[in-house]
Amino acid sequence: MTEALRQEHQGVVRPVLALFRPYRLRVAALTVTIVAYALVGVAVPLLTKVVFDRALFPESGEPRSGLLVVLVLMMVVLIAAGGALAIVQAYLASRVAQSAMHDLRDRLYGHLRQMPMRFFTGTKTGEIQSRLANDVAAIGVVASRSAPRALSSGIVIVASLVVMIVLSWQLVVVMLPVFVLFGFVGHRAGRERRVLALETQETLAEMTSITQETLSVSGALLGKAFDGGANAGSRYGTESLRLADLEVRQQMVARIRIGLVQTSFLLGPALVYLGAGLAMSRGVTGFTPGLLVAFTALQVRLFAPLREILEATVELHAAAAPFERVQQDLQLVPEITDAPGARALGPDSVRGAVAFEGVWFRYGSDGAAPGSVGEARGWTLEDVSFAVEPGQLVALVGPSGAGKTTVTYLVPRLYDAVRGRVTIDGVDVRSIRLASLGELVGMVTQETYLFHASVRENLLLAKPEATDEELEAACGLALIHDRVAELERGYDTVVGERGYRLSGGERQRLAIARAILKDPRILILDEATSSLDTAGERLVQAALRPLMQGRTTIAVAHRLSTIVAADLILVLDRGRIVERGSHAELLARGGMYAAYYAAQFGHVPPEPLAAA
Repeated sequence: MTEALRQEHQGVVRPVLALFRPYRLRVAALTVTIVAYALVGVAVPLLTKVVFDRALFPESGEPRSGLLVVLVLMMVVLIAAGGALAIVQAYLASRVAQSAMHDLRDRLYGHLRQMPMRFFTGTKTGEIQSRLANDVAAIGVVASRSAPRALSSGIVIVASLVVMIVLSWQLVVVMLPVFVLFGFVGHRAGRERRVLALETQETLAEMTSITQETLSVSGALLGKAFDGGANAGSRYGTESLRLADLEVRQQMVARIRIGLVQTSFLLGPALVYLGAGLAMSRGVTGFTPGLLVAFTALQVRLFAPLREILEATVELHAAAAPFERVQQDLQLVPEITDAPGARALGPDSVRGAVAFEGVWFRYGSDGAAPGSVGEARGWTLEDVSFAVEPGQLVALVGPSGAGKTTVTYLVPRLYDAVRGRVTIDGVDVRSIRLASLGELVGMVTQETYLFHASVRENLLLAKPEATDEELEAACGLALIHDRVAELERGYDTVVGERGYRLSGGERQRLAIARAILKDPRILILDEATSSLDTAGERLVQAALRPLMQGRTTIAVAHRLSTIVAADLILVLDRGRIVERGSHAELLARGGMYAAYYAAQFGHVPPEPLAAA
């Protein structure tokens, strides 16, 4: 084995073995079972030699029926014991492997959830799903099937070779060409299989991405509205055809080489008989019928474990690529984490004062999405400073791309400021535990995300221990209870993928009910009504009033009618606050806000806004 191949094996084997450390006792029991199974397998051919040489064809010339019966009964017991051990071995191997795979999946899932927004904006959802499904499954093949079989086969091979050498080392020498061929074939097959496996995993990831993008509700609507899904179907068909070709090539690589080894081993007994015959013709003694039968039985028995070793080597190579991908993901460092000494702030002890102190932010510089609009043009936020007193409503206004939504992202630490700081009650948000911060801040965004689950399950995300009375009270305040009650199963009705069984306004009111149930001290509203019609907007605005009552609220708004009563309005343009004040003050100033207001309500032409 070359040095590169040895390092390649270690790069996969060591991390895989590390997965089994918590299950040392089970692995020890599995090892004992494997050793016992191997010894039983070797004992049967040895008994066969005794049957031939001492019971069927003894030196006395007469068969010894009594001894024959005893020996046959012993063989039956050993064969039955071998079958039972095989079953126990399969169960232990499966149990240990699946426990380890559960740990790996759970660890990978939990680690990916800690990744910054940059990871999710820069990685296809289908690729993430492929890591958790296809890549872990490929590793599971090695852990549950290849590794146990390789260990068992290795022990059988060693035990068989030892017995064969004891029986006749001369005949073992005759078999050396077969072992050389096996080693060469295994090496070549593994290298080719790994290349094909990497291409296969990449193709599976692309197919998963296409499926996730085109067979979701949004993707299906987009496809039907434009090309009827023809383009997506063509892409999927191309990748599927590529996958089929790769699978055929992988199977052929393995089968051709296994076929060569099988042919060699089927010729093995003939080589043994030829070697024994030539030796006996030259006067060499000791080649009894029992020895030849036992030797050829052991030789034929070697084929199965050697084939298992070959397949395990091929599968190990195949698993190297997905395991490396999983390892790369596990080595990603979460950029938004609890700082050393971070403290928890209970909702009851927080007043809700929010302040931005000289905040600068740029996508890509702190782990945000590289290649974004913000990174391409420079700073997304430049020297942003403002303060929100407890219970106040602060509105963020400005053209698209001005940085309004980015401001809201920095409060719950979806991203961190590059310069300056964001504080809650004077405490830097980077000094607050993330779990605690999640309890303090609630968000209602323009695009409401609902899981494909029941109304009740979607609401319980905010407060898992909430009672039915609390759910109904929250929905009542959000003006959605009556609509939920009309559904066929009430609160147990499944809302569908992304909530598509509900209208846009109904989804928003359900999101508001979820926020009411959470009862955050700080509320962020990111264009919560901009995509609704007039009737839906009025209902959502009415639902927002009880939610905003007594809370510190930061609202992003395109429709100025929703924020005329705000305590403070901040006008952003190209990442800077260009105006601040109340609605009346900003109108009187006649600046950008006044032009923006006039453009919406038609009092003056909108040209000043366009010029701004």
